[in-house]
Amino acid sequence: MFAFPAPSPAPTPALFTAPLTGAFPAPIPGAPPLPPIALAGPTASGKTAAALAIARRWPTEIISVDSALVYRGMDIGTAKPSAAELAAAPHHLIDIRDPLNAYSAAEFVQDAQRLIQAIQARGRLPLLVGGTMLYFKALFDGLDDMPPADPAIRAVIAEEAAAQGWSALHAALAQVDPVTAARLEPNDSQRISRALEVFRVSGQPLSFFHQRKAAGNAGSTISADEAIRTNGTGNAGNAGTAAPTHNAMPLISLEPADRAWLHARIAQRFDAMLAAGFIDEVKNLRQRGDLHPDLPSMRCVGYRQAWEALDAPSVKSELRDKGIFATRQLAKRQITWLRSMPQREVVDCDAPDALAQVLARVQAHIEASNAKAAA
Repeated sequence: MFAFPAPSPAPTPALFTAPLTGAFPAPIPGAPPLPPIALAGPTASGKTAAALAIARRWPTEIISVDSALVYRGMDIGTAKPSAAELAAAPHHLIDIRDPLNAYSAAEFVQDAQRLIQAIQARGRLPLLVGGTMLYFKALFDGLDDMPPADPAIRAVIAEEAAAQGWSALHAALAQVDPVTAARLEPNDSQRISRALEVFRVSGQPLSFFHQRKAAGNAGSTISADEAIRTNGTGNAGNAGTAAPTHNAMPLISLEPADRAWLHARIAQRFDAMLAAGFIDEVKNLRQRGDLHPDLPSMRCVGYRQAWEALDAPSVKSELRDKGIFATRQLAKRQITWLRSMPQREVVDCDAPDALAQVLARVQAHIEASNAKAAA
């Protein structure tokens, strides 16, 4: 049995106390379409509660922008919204994949574009909420024109790796794409697999597509390899999405003025996950027999550390510290991504009036959209 210290209290401003009781608003017939709005922030910044507060003010459907929430059976370690929260407003792109199957940024863009149109057609506000910045970036700026993923070839590569080891496949990659192989570690299974897949699908090395992008596209589209490098679990997958259509979407960014405030919340939440049975959740996933730690789902922050702890009894006592540290590093990366997005509007999520600020910004964007429609 794991034994952990009791969670320490963390500050909880008004932003995180949005009630779930009472009626949520219905669409108004004949009203102008409500504009899509993005609500982003690092982990534990209060995105879910802020989204539900918005849903209490305007008829809203929430599109999850989270590469971990897509997986079924991964509820505790992903801090998936509770049953009451999910029932309070319609949610999309949650529990849509088995942990064995990847979900790519390109698939997200396709799904999000479809959902935005459908939600607007129902007279509701499409609210995109989450912390997978790769997905936001792909939706706003598009993905590089890379060859599509090929599950059959990917499966063959996985079989070769199981038989020969990733070092041997790294050597094979060096024969066909020495530029890419030179910057990858021999045990970097995901990137080696993707580079070999690109070559076998297209006959061209991955470095060719990167060089072509650098020569002919000075814009802000992101490559599949960059996506893997910077986001980890947010698989780029079938790149080559259409020209961006949402690069002017408002982006409200929940960011703490005091980083220690966020760190306290991260520790509190990880402690709550452990108390809620996170280790048992990972044990149940392992007992399926078809999952392994190289899958995107099992590389999610927290799950990777828990899997390692179950593999090595000597590090079990370090799980809490490692999990909290990894989550803090994730939050740091998320904030770095957000700072690169020029349209972001920062709300200090640790401010007493954070919720009022969020609602005021949403109101302003809706009014601007209505004025534009009436012009």
